[in-house]
Amino acid sequence: MTSRTASRLRAALAAALGLALLATAPAASAAPGDRGQRASEITGALTQLPGARGCVAARSGRLAGRRCGSARGLGGPAPFVGSNAVAISPDGRHVYVASSSSDAIAVLARNPRTGVLRQPAGTAGCVAIGGAEGCAPAVGLDGPNSVTVSPDGSTVYATALDSQSVTAFARDTRTGGLTQLADGCLAATAVDGCRPGRALAGADAVAVSPDGRTVYVAAFHGNAIAVLARDPATGTLTQAAGAAGCVAAGAADGCGPALALTAPEGLAVSPDGTTVHVASALANAVLTFSRDAATGTLTQLADGDGCLAAGVVAGCGPARAIGGPNSIAITADGASAYVASVLSASLTGFARSSATGALTQYDGLAGCVTARPTTRCGVGRGLRGPEGVAVSPDGRNVYVASLLSSGIAVFVRDPATGTVQQAGRRAGCITMAPRDGCRRGRALAAVTSVVVSPDGRHVYAGAFGSNAVTAFRRATR
Repeated sequence: MTSRTASRLRAALAAALGLALLATAPAASAAPGDRGQRASEITGALTQLPGARGCVAARSGRLAGRRCGSARGLGGPAPFVGSNAVAISPDGRHVYVASSSSDAIAVLARNPRTGVLRQPAGTAGCVAIGGAEGCAPAVGLDGPNSVTVSPDGSTVYATALDSQSVTAFARDTRTGGLTQLADGCLAATAVDGCRPGRALAGADAVAVSPDGRTVYVAAFHGNAIAVLARDPATGTLTQAAGAAGCVAAGAADGCGPALALTAPEGLAVSPDGTTVHVASALANAVLTFSRDAATGTLTQLADGDGCLAAGVVAGCGPARAIGGPNSIAITADGASAYVASVLSASLTGFARSSATGALTQYDGLAGCVTARPTTRCGVGRGLRGPEGVAVSPDGRNVYVASLLSSGIAVFVRDPATGTVQQAGRRAGCITMAPRDGCRRGRALAAVTSVVVSPDGRHVYAGAFGSNAVTAFRRATR
């Protein structure tokens, strides 16, 4: 499938979802403590940087120039299939964006004080198939949709849906520039310059363990998770034979077995490195696997702890409002996990066991927020078609990128209980159109991915429809 065909497919899927999610919920009431405050003063509230500093857009698009800064390799950033398309280096100096239409990873230098993004000149500014747009050359990067940076900041990894691959790049910590590693590509199908890999069909999400020894890839079409050993010195990836190298529904491809692993789209490794959590979109389920610290291999938890599902799924425990879960984020202390689900138009919250890693949904209305009026969940604004989710480093906020709302929903989190409530007044969401009582933002059409800077001062989002990355200042009071 070409990138252009894939982009059209994603647009069609988004349109179909729009028909299912047209109903907009009434505005939620203000969160405690919000009354008497200006919207920008509420903890975690977002204010878009002014003028062209507030966004960076593809240089060939209509937003580049006066309305936004411009960048190469930024066509089709943060596609519909892929909710982790924006990543920040651990030192906070660079932002990386998977751009599906450009077949590229854009590199944006970040000013830690102001949050402003600027693209480095020349090949340091991007990598792309064939070195298009003056980028550094790459292979196996057809339709990139997810990107992450290793904990030591030395390596960047990206998945590519159309190449069915995971690619590896050495990172220049000064310029942010990327150079593909020798043998820096594993693919499920024959791709020039790539080595063969298993459980990579429809590679969708990628994550690195905190110890830097393992890379995990969620394969949307393969119904699998690939387990790749990482050499901490070089960043090179290798895949073990048999069940040690992957888990899959029906134990396909010689992988270990996994329950309810259908179209995995969200992936997160716990901060202590003991568990891997997966959002399984077409199973309407959230899965938990224990991780072997020595080998990185995965074993699903037993007795219902390894799977929570909406509806009745044999072997899974029950959960509310996780229809089509497609992204998952875990707090820095490992105490909570949050899931964005596109079909139920929801954000759900789970307590995470420090002993086993098992997830338990928070009780009552605190356990989920949806864009649809319901007696089982709270009601949220700016939550139509939620795709990406991120937690601030201080654990005080959860942010959701909503495709169909074309915006970001802002939630205030209680660090003691893990429960969330949408920020009150207009601080609760920022969208392109003045709906749901949200603040107005720019260059947010079809936003699908959101990240918070390591210092907690700024939030960045990738918008497929705007061909742009947006930049916001975060209130940290």
